[in-house]
This record gives sequence, C-alpha cells and structure tokens, in this order.
Amino acid sequence: MKKIELEIVALSHSITQTHSYAVVLGEVNGLRRLPIVIGGFEAQAIAVALERMQPSRPLTHDLMKNFMNAFNVELMEIVINDLQEGIFYSKLVCVSEHDTVEIDSRTSDALALAVRFGCPIYTFDHILESAGILMEDNNKKKSSDIPVDEVSEASREELAKMSIEELNTLLNDVLEQEDYIRAIAIRDEINKRK
Repeated sequence: MKKIELEIVALSHSITQTHSYAVVLGEVNGLRRLPIVIGGFEAQAIAVALERMQPSRPLTHDLMKNFMNAFNVELMEIVINDLQEGIFYSKLVCVSEHDTVEIDSRTSDALALAVRFGCPIYTFDHILESAGILMEDNNKKKSSDIPVDEVSEASREELAKMSIEELNTLLNDVLEQEDYIRAIAIRDEINKRK
C-alpha cells in the first residue's frame, strides 16, 4: 500500500466531544483532511511543540525524545495504519544503529513525538477514504500559522480587558501551573498589543 504524507493543519476544541480536542491533518499536496479527536493533555503536548515553547520541566513527550536521543534512536516517521470503530492506530518507525523497529502508539502520542522530531506523518488511502474530509480550497499553512484555538471567546474577551502588567503576571502564573495552551492565548494577546 502506498503511504500518503500528512501535515498538522489545525488544533482546536472538538465540536463533537466535550473536554476533547481535534487535531486536523491535511494531505500534503492534496485536498483531504483527517480530523482526529484527542485528549486535553495530548493537545497541550502538541501545542507546546508547535509553538516551540520551552516548559520549565520536560513534558512526557520531551522526556521520551531525550531518552531516544540518549540511546541513538531516531524517529524516522509515524504511520497512522489502522482505523477500527472510530479509533485510529499508529506506529512509530524507529531506527537505531543496528535495527529498524515499529512500535505501536496512540495516534495522539505519535503526533506529539512527530512534531518534536520533525519527522513525516503518513497514512493510507483507505483511512483517508473512510474518515477523511475533502476540502475545496487547498490553502497551505506553515506550522507557525496553525490555529491553536483552545481558549473560549469569553476568555479571549477577558484577556482583552486586562492590562499588560496583569497579562504578564497571569502568564507567569499559568506557566507555573504548566497550562501551556492558556499561556499561548495570553502570549498572543500580549504580542497583539506590541
């Protein structure tokens, strides 16, 4: 089966499940999109890597990358290889000096690692056919343009009413709490005023 390369094009609240998020993967040089529902912690792990934020302590996926680097294991690619009853299954394709190994992974964890390693994301046509969405317009986005829309409109309005000093204090507080998704929204509000 021919692999189809995907890229992360959006990360937002899931409209179908409360307290969940959706990561949207887009077909490279194509019009199909693959939305995948993920949990809040996994969304935060992906958002932190996409925004190139440096947490005060390594997150679990950072730890995994550091561990793999320490033992000279490179993540070459991830493959979303199956879809059963609405659940996506993935494999990490890892290479060491002497071996290539495929490791089963939750798709959300695989995506968080792919962003950290900068490796390609693949799937197969039958998965895109059964779970994908065809888009009319193929506007390419760089990862720096990816919308990370995890903060409600009410929260954004609340941030808009705060002073720069209050925003900086709040930013420090949420970073201490390791709430990186909220930190991104606060940072964006601060940058908008500069």
